[in-house]
Amino acid sequence: MNQLSRRGFISTTAGVAGLALAGCDSGSDSPKAASKVTSANRTGAMDKFGVGDQFKATTPLTFSIMLLSNSNYPYKADWLFWSELTKRTNVTLQPTVIPGSDYNQKRSVMVSAGNAPTLIPKTYHPDEEAYIAGGSILPVSDYLDLMPNFKDKVAKWNLQGDLDQLRESDGKFYLLPGLHEDVWKDYSLAIRTDILQQLNLQVPQTWDDLTTVLRAMKKAYPDKYPFSDRWSTPPQPGANNLLALVGEANGVWAGWSYQHANWDPTAGKFVYTGATDQYKQMIAYLNTLVSEKLLDPESFTQSDDQARQKFADGKSFVISANAQELVNHYRKDVAKISGATVVKIPVPTGPIGAAKFGSRLENGMMISSKAKDGKDFVALMQFIDWLWYSDDGLMFARWGVEGTTYNGKVDDGTFKLAPDVTWAGVNPGGKKNLQVDYGFFNGVFAYGGSTKLLNTQFPPEELAFQDVMNSRKALPLPPPAPLSPDDREQATLWQTSLKDFVNQQTLKFILGQRPLSQWDAYLSELKAHNSDQYISLVNKAYQDFKKNHG
Repeated sequence: MNQLSRRGFISTTAGVAGLALAGCDSGSDSPKAASKVTSANRTGAMDKFGVGDQFKATTPLTFSIMLLSNSNYPYKADWLFWSELTKRTNVTLQPTVIPGSDYNQKRSVMVSAGNAPTLIPKTYHPDEEAYIAGGSILPVSDYLDLMPNFKDKVAKWNLQGDLDQLRESDGKFYLLPGLHEDVWKDYSLAIRTDILQQLNLQVPQTWDDLTTVLRAMKKAYPDKYPFSDRWSTPPQPGANNLLALVGEANGVWAGWSYQHANWDPTAGKFVYTGATDQYKQMIAYLNTLVSEKLLDPESFTQSDDQARQKFADGKSFVISANAQELVNHYRKDVAKISGATVVKIPVPTGPIGAAKFGSRLENGMMISSKAKDGKDFVALMQFIDWLWYSDDGLMFARWGVEGTTYNGKVDDGTFKLAPDVTWAGVNPGGKKNLQVDYGFFNGVFAYGGSTKLLNTQFPPEELAFQDVMNSRKALPLPPPAPLSPDDREQATLWQTSLKDFVNQQTLKFILGQRPLSQWDAYLSELKAHNSDQYISLVNKAYQDFKKNHG
């Protein structure tokens, strides 16, 4: 499982990310385009539609939508979601159903050919950039005045810097993202707590603590690798969860969240990630674990099943984890080991301290540019704003209908699933599945929202994990540095070669196949792969955007 598929790390057009204070206030959002919408575009629209209002079209409307059908809860035409949505909004969605495995390819074909549905959700930035030049998708930032709930959350949660990450060189953005109140962390490490108790060890709080724990485990079990990891296949040694976690602790995007450029606030410019001292520190740490036989060298190439089997057989005691893997697999995997217990620990901290970084944006939706000329365009934007961005719409998409699929309220902490409804291990005896049988909590519709809403999906143990992670300071995102279309094409060619090279050399350094004494030679080789030229493009884009848009 790739973390990008879960949440979609939001980068700038150039794939830029890092740690910095954003350098742009508000981009170039303008009410001019929205103000040009006339009565000819207001069929079905509400005369007054504001924050907290229930949207209901004044005449029945139908909107087409591209729908990813998840294999875990495949599309059903009779889901309660559809009928209840129409009941509440007077809108019927007409889906073009596409299996998840074919979604990106078929989306590309349909959008490029100009025959895509009006709504094109489940799009991860920067995928939308492929369609901007052709004019097939709407510059949605021009029409935010039609979306009061979206604007309210951006203002209330101070999301402007996050949105800046989506902007193109024209100052606009073309993707309506899911909005989170806070940076949400899920992926961490799972550890056998019965082994910790046996060896009189504490749950590690830092990466240095983890090294100490692993050394004690190795001493007690010299024939085992205490740590054997997963999520590196198909073999992509630089693209996994472990590198992402250790990289973040050192202040760089690494692993499966790798970005080529990191912002250096001291220098006031972007630098190439794989050439930074922080990236080297990450490599050195992992090399120590491998050289002391604390970390299984197969962690970077073995399949998930192989890693899980080692954990299940007691051949390892630590493995990468998220909340669902812990409950759905790891605890079941070790159940055959008498007395075995396992927990997901808060992400260990490192040189940057108790901090976290990441965007609060999630995958989002493109809108066909043809929509703006439709007689029901204003109603379309109001509908989108209600379903994807209002508190009531978010609650509906996630949990369904009060009294049928859930009871209680989020704000007073009385929320709970109906007794006969099950979801992700909650109410395991329930006969009806919230997703499979009702169509709610569908990834096409249910994402984003307040921390309180997000917390409704967690059991007490995961809430405790989230409390720790939420207490950490979220570091600012980098300033926007969107490339022009021509520069983006050149940068893409360089990125492919650079990423392959960085991944290969990262693995060699970690496994000791290349000594760190050759780091300077590696830096020269990076330059031969055009790292300097790439960073020059990014820094030029940063300066141009700052000059043109503030």
